[in-house]
Amino acid sequence: MNDRELLELIAAQVGTLTNDMTATKKEMSNGFKEVNERLDKIENRVTVIEQDHGKKLNLLFDGYKQNADKLDRIEKEVSKHEEVILRRIK
Repeated sequence: MNDRELLELIAAQVGTLTNDMTATKKEMSNGFKEVNERLDKIENRVTVIEQDHGKKLNLLFDGYKQNADKLDRIEKEVSKHEEVILRRIK
């Protein structure tokens, strides 16, 4: 094999490697694009879930507060009745 043939062989191999790398870059770019699209969808879904759960938690805490307020009112009424009963007993 002479120098010219060797250089042609090297040039052909470099050309093949260059084409392979170009194809690999394109595939990776498409893969990353798909991954980014899926991540965007997931982020959007998580945001919706967070907002939905936030609303539900607010409603739950509002209900808890209303329940606590009602218990406070009942406790005051019971205390008044206890005082009346204790006065009548004495």
